[in-house]
Amino acid sequence: MLRALKPQKTVLSWADAYISDKVEQAAAQAQKALLELQHPDGYWWAELEANVTITSEYIMLRSFLGLADVDRFSRMANYILSQQLDNGGWSIYHGDGGDLSTTVEAYLALKLAGLQTTLPEMQQARQFILSRGGPLQSRVFTRIFLALFGQVSWRGIPTMPVEFVLLPLWTGLSIYELSSWSRATVVPLSVVMAYQPVCPLPPDRGVRELFHPWEDPLRDHRVRLKKNGLSLDNLFVFSDKLLKVYQGHPYPPLRQWALRRAEEWILTHQEETGDWGGIQPAMLNSILALHCLGYSNKHRAIKLGLEAMEFFTLAAGNRLWLQSCISPIWDTALSVRALTASGLQGTHPAVSKACQWILQQQIFRRGDWSVKNPYLAAGGWAFEFHNNWYPDIDDSAVVLMSLAEGLQEPQQHRTALDRGVHWCLGMQSQNGGFAAFDTDNTKAWLNHIPFADLKALIDPPTEDVTSRVLEMMGMFGYTADHVAASKAIAFLKIAQQPDGCWYGRWGVNYIYGTWSVLCGLKGIGEDMSSPYIRRAVAWLQDHQNEDGGWGETCASYKYPELRGQGPSTASQTAWALLGLIAAGEAGSPAVAKGIRYLVQTQTPSGRWEEPYFTGTGFPQHFMIRYHLYRDYFPLMALGNYLKSRGHYPDV
Repeated sequence: MLRALKPQKTVLSWADAYISDKVEQAAAQAQKALLELQHPDGYWWAELEANVTITSEYIMLRSFLGLADVDRFSRMANYILSQQLDNGGWSIYHGDGGDLSTTVEAYLALKLAGLQTTLPEMQQARQFILSRGGPLQSRVFTRIFLALFGQVSWRGIPTMPVEFVLLPLWTGLSIYELSSWSRATVVPLSVVMAYQPVCPLPPDRGVRELFHPWEDPLRDHRVRLKKNGLSLDNLFVFSDKLLKVYQGHPYPPLRQWALRRAEEWILTHQEETGDWGGIQPAMLNSILALHCLGYSNKHRAIKLGLEAMEFFTLAAGNRLWLQSCISPIWDTALSVRALTASGLQGTHPAVSKACQWILQQQIFRRGDWSVKNPYLAAGGWAFEFHNNWYPDIDDSAVVLMSLAEGLQEPQQHRTALDRGVHWCLGMQSQNGGFAAFDTDNTKAWLNHIPFADLKALIDPPTEDVTSRVLEMMGMFGYTADHVAASKAIAFLKIAQQPDGCWYGRWGVNYIYGTWSVLCGLKGIGEDMSSPYIRRAVAWLQDHQNEDGGWGETCASYKYPELRGQGPSTASQTAWALLGLIAAGEAGSPAVAKGIRYLVQTQTPSGRWEEPYFTGTGFPQHFMIRYHLYRDYFPLMALGNYLKSRGHYPDV
């Protein structure tokens, strides 16, 4: 039974007095804190925290290239050890209890950095790994690193033939059927797998002690059939065996042609700054591939690549670590939206400078997206400082909204804005939804190949990105009867969960998805009293915590029954509040309690503490903690709340 068929208008008796004092004060403090974090050039950028595999793999890369650095490795080892859990493992998100693959990579990196197995931390890590089944149970990417150093056989690694790059688009099996992040990683990795290089380690640097006595990782390591009988999974396992026969041919047909094509693709896709794809896996594997192809460490492409990876490093005291990616455009656009929601106008120097910086980041070069959209003009924005090949729809939509809200004279930039809107709408998939980077990247069967154990080889349309585009469309004058909007709304209606919420692909998780959809539907002008929307409102209200906040654990990706459940966080509370306010619930008891939670948990500095990971890279496998989510999303919620109660004029 639905909780409410019409938007709730009830106001608690204490709310008005609370609004006029505490909420405005909290918003002002949060606004001041966010302004102080702005870079002199106009952007915002804070750490994009992931897990220790990013730093561990950097140690492995430099060790493989013969570029070990004792001082840097020592500082990186200090960082890795600082993240170790009490049970000896390393986690992929706060409170997960430890992850096998992450721990195996951390252990190998620490050995390469010179740590001895006699250290208590190493002994604990070894026990954790053995208790979880050992390295042979780790993910494919982890076992590739083990193979690079001769710790397991390459025969046990699922094959990704480099000849894949030769398949044309019309086959439906080209590299452009993979997601952008997979494509930028798989192309260079297929080169590495063609060569199957090994950097032998002395016994004291190897990890033989991680394997059970009865295991021979150099002989027994194989891609094995699964227990589900005749299935797509086992069909691909059988195909992998055939590919290995081909791989073992002394002169495999097409191999040299494919290697030259892959080499050209890798070099073409390197940014002038040295980056590949804006992400660490693409950068690391591209450097490895060029090394396998005979490029020296002094070659310009490898030197620039290593320098680009250095740009991802952070340091504190005796610790040094890497980020998987950096998020300045995303952080800046959302900061502008938060500041304008809290009352700042486009005339404010911080907002004006940020908008000008954002405009300068627009991409007018054709990227991989144009393979399937050859007649679409460029005009999107990326996530990072340097990623011209891969603008994304989510960033572009948020950027356009921030410019619509923050530009003092938007008409002066009408060409840029129109180009951005046109690009976003041109990236709609046939099912009506919008994905992150590509159009119709939906071949789900690819996630069943043995290589794809992260289940992230494709980039299908998602509820959150689709909703962001709808919200943006509404801001630029489109209505729900526009063909793109009507198709997107139909996509969202089909995707709604039976209990009323929506899945969140790029944030944790159903709270993120439900917030995104409610704001998108409100923005495009959908009737917010519609029954399907009221079901979503009821779902958010039902999942409010006793303390007034909202929270959801990353485990909800693996266990959907945990959706909407977890310790309250500032960012997830803000998302729930923004969704409810969009649905007309600003005066409801649930929103009043949520606002009170944000006010009461704000620190004297005007910020919020948030140790939990609320961002998503790959559901279940790679989670992210955006260090500014705790700042701009609560400010955005407080600002929208005050505006909805008549405390700010519309801007």
